[in-house]
Order: sequence, then C-alpha cells, then structure tokens
Amino acid sequence: MSVLDSRLAPVLDDLRERSLYRVRRSVDGAHGVQMRVDGRDCINFCSNDYLGLASDPRLAAAAMRALDRSGTGSSGSALISGYNTEHRALEEELAAFLGRPRVLLFSSGWAANVGVLKALLGRGDVVIADELNHASLIDGARASGADYQRVAHADVDGYRAALQRAALDGRFAMLVADGVFSMDGDVADLPALRQLTHQTGAALMIDDAHGLGVLGATGRGSAEHFGIEPDVLMATMGKSLGCAGGLVAGSETLIEYLVQRARTWVFSTAPPPAIAAAAREALRIIRSEPELRGRLLANIDRFVRGARDRGLPISERAVATPIQPVIVHEDARALRLSRELMERGYWVAAIRPPTVPRGTARLRITLSAAHDAAQIDGLLDALAQSLTVLDQVNP
Repeated sequence: MSVLDSRLAPVLDDLRERSLYRVRRSVDGAHGVQMRVDGRDCINFCSNDYLGLASDPRLAAAAMRALDRSGTGSSGSALISGYNTEHRALEEELAAFLGRPRVLLFSSGWAANVGVLKALLGRGDVVIADELNHASLIDGARASGADYQRVAHADVDGYRAALQRAALDGRFAMLVADGVFSMDGDVADLPALRQLTHQTGAALMIDDAHGLGVLGATGRGSAEHFGIEPDVLMATMGKSLGCAGGLVAGSETLIEYLVQRARTWVFSTAPPPAIAAAAREALRIIRSEPELRGRLLANIDRFVRGARDRGLPISERAVATPIQPVIVHEDARALRLSRELMERGYWVAAIRPPTVPRGTARLRITLSAAHDAAQIDGLLDALAQSLTVLDQVNP
C-alpha cells in the first residue's frame, strides 16, 4: 500500500463504520420518473427534475439540432473562442424571463456561487450567511477572504445583529441565503432580508437553484414569489430546466464586473452550445406551458395531504416546495429505510452528514410534475410499510 493509500484507507473504514460511506448508482437510459438503476426498474423520487423536462424529447431535439450546427464542445473559454450564439441567445432570453438587465452563464451552480463570492468580496468585507446554505455558498464565502459569519437557520434577528455590527464598523456586507433550502425544502424570508439590507446599506445574494421554475406566478422563482429583487440572483439549469449549468442575473455593472473578475468563469471552458440550446427549449416550455407548474403543485399537495393522513414524519416547513424531507435522525436508519423502499420499487436517497447536520439524517423525497397520482400514493404506502418494518426490527 502506498503512503497516500495508507493515509486514506482508515478514513474510508471509519466512514463505513459510521454508516456515512457513499456509493454511486448507475442509471441505464433517461433520467426521468421511470428509471432503471443498477439493473432494477424503479420509480424515481430523489431527483431535482421538478418539471419533468430532463427526459423531454423536445429538449433532446433542440440539443441535437445544435449538435449538428455547432458540434460537441465549445473548445475554449467564453473570452477566447467558446462563446456561441446559443450562449448569447440563452443569456438574453433568461434575462428577459427573470426581468433583469443581464445574465451570465457558468459551467455549474457551484462555479457560479464560488466565482461570484470570490469576485465580489475580499479582506475587510463581511459575508453573513444562513447556516444551512448550500455547500457552494459556504466554500465561496470562505474562499473570498471576507469575514464569514454564519447565523442560525432562518434567524432574521441574527442577520440584523450581524449587519448592524458590520455597518458600525463601516465594512461592506453581503447577506447570502438560499431561496429554497435544498435539504429542508423551506423558503427563506426574503422580504425581511431585503429590508435589512436596505436599512444597513448591504447587498443581498440569493441562490435560487431550487426556486427557479417552481415558485412565483410565472415560475421566475422565490424573488418573484415574494416580489423582491436581490442584488445578485444565482440559479441553475440542472433542476427545473432539465439541463446543466449555472447562471447569475443582475445589473449591467454586476455582469460586466464578473466577466472581468469571476475566475471560475474566466478560466473555464464554456458549456457545450447544445446544452444552451436545450435550456432555451426548456425555458420556452416553462413560459408557454404553465400547466407543468400546476401539476407539480398539485402533486406536492397530494403528497403532503397523504403523508399527514398516514401519520408520516414529514417536515412542517416544506409544504410549498417539491422537497419533502422525512427526518429519521440516525444515519444507519436512513440507509435501511432507503434500501427498504428500493426493494419496493421506489428510489429515494438517504441524506446523511456532512450534507445535513449531525443527527438529522433523512430521506429527501422530491416531487415532479411528471409523477402521477398512483406513483405518489404508492410511495406513501411503501414509506408507511417500510417504517413499520424498521420499527419492528429496531423498536
């Protein structure tokens, strides 16, 4: 065993011992509701494909047309040779949809969050963040060199106190939060956060990866839902748009600054034009077919009502979003419950630390517009039966 392997192997053994070891499952075919996973047919209840567009043939057709025109890769960064007319058209269409002056495409949501925070913040600045923010926001804030201050989840008073301290010190502050929290499914109090930043002269950045396409009268996300406008809006195309990549929306000045200074954008190969073409088709569908969101919201309501009728331990905070966690606390119990559901034909991933805080292991159930009533009712029955089995084995 090499010196490096001898250093790493005990860590892996420890993860296995504590039920924190992670494995990948291989999907054969399209990533939709009906899936074949590791050779087993199942119904998928753990993806972020909230509108069911990831396997929509219209997106695939748009991508194939772009493949014929532009090939498979962009061949360079956007500032060198990689910026295609498909990228430009998608940025313009997203900006129009979101009602913001400009949009900038990134290779991923992670690259967007890290790139933005490192570009906009530095030593002497303050970033104030919810403790349950996505890991990319945490890493971006830490990498920026700013004074990173975490507040308790959804603690508006904690934000207020931190912002007031920063204002007294004369330091620039940015408040950063998820719009929809990815593991709990609850929604940030954006009106209160926007009011705080106005009162203190701070900036507001929202990660709306799980809100875009879901919330708001037209699917523009949590900002539309609450009628507020953050200084920086980040979202992704790998959830409701069924594609891949990140985006940042904001003012002309903000986007031009990021073009000059966001290292994860400047030094990354631009996404394939075919992905941008598929995202444009997804955006067209979202704008022209509001019934997709209607079906999603109806499915969320059916799941929540059915879970309560069966006495299942769902969160009281996540009733308005497709993310419905079932908290089981113990890591090993979450794994056993996930395996039990897979035996019954339902794929729901077990989420354990460090993705969630210690002692809050869970199943993260996600709903899609593509699910039907029978599939949702079947999952609810299987979940109730599986919990009963686990309780009998470990009363």
